[in-house]
Amino acid sequence: MIKEDPLERLDREARERQNSNGSLKTVTIVLAAIAAVLAVVLATIWYQKSSLVSELEQEKADLLVQIDSLQSDFSALSSDYEMINSQLDTSREQVALLIEKLKKTEATNRSKIRQYEKELGTLRSIMRSYIVQIDSLNTLNKKLTADASSARAEAAESRRANQELTQQVEDLSGKVAAGSVLKARGLHVDAYNASNRVTDRSSRTIRLLTTLSLVENELAERGPVRVYIIVKDPDGQVLTNGQSRTFSYGGETLQSSASREVDYEGAEVELSIYLNEIPSYSKGIYTIEAFTTKTRLGKTELLLR
Repeated sequence: MIKEDPLERLDREARERQNSNGSLKTVTIVLAAIAAVLAVVLATIWYQKSSLVSELEQEKADLLVQIDSLQSDFSALSSDYEMINSQLDTSREQVALLIEKLKKTEATNRSKIRQYEKELGTLRSIMRSYIVQIDSLNTLNKKLTADASSARAEAAESRRANQELTQQVEDLSGKVAAGSVLKARGLHVDAYNASNRVTDRSSRTIRLLTTLSLVENELAERGPVRVYIIVKDPDGQVLTNGQSRTFSYGGETLQSSASREVDYEGAEVELSIYLNEIPSYSKGIYTIEAFTTKTRLGKTELLLR
């Protein structure tokens, strides 16, 4: 066996130690590089995760703000219709429940967050439908109110016109009734003696003759008309005989002294009424009134000495 030169051996061992140190240094450098890379990767992952969590938290916060706004809109919304108010109450409960569920849900639970976003969209659509319904009903209600007001105005106008027409008819009827009243003219009374001559002596008077004319009136009722005369002596007593009649006038029953019936056809009619069979006449003023059952035709006086 050949012995190694001590110098060579020392040189070789030095080289081996140098090679060993170089390899260790290399390994150390490699390990340090790997550690640096891992640190960068971990830092990147942590940063990305932190950013994602922040974004999810912000999305949740934004969603909560939107739901709170919708809740305020529902609170401000009202109507005069019981059915819609009941539906609004149900929707308000749904919004309140959605807020409660969102607050309890972690921002990282993306599936739940997306579900709540869809529910928010549905509630917004319901909100818009309520607004459309309320606007439509309010518009219809205004139209119905206007129509009712117009109908009331038309009814009031119709009542007023009817009242005016009724008043006109009543006035016309009154005028016709007034115009249809039978009237007389020329009421006159003479006293006659036994010789059938006019006298003014009470002692010679045996009968009285009343004359008058029923005037022409196209509106007056046609047909038989009985004219009554009431003759009162100076003491106010009604002169009567066996042919005297009673008649009704103005709701009262009156005693006539004499009467006569004539046929009245609207043209002027002259008539005479005799009062006979009175035992005696006293001195003084006699009053004579003429009537039908519907009207007082006139009054005159006669002086007997």
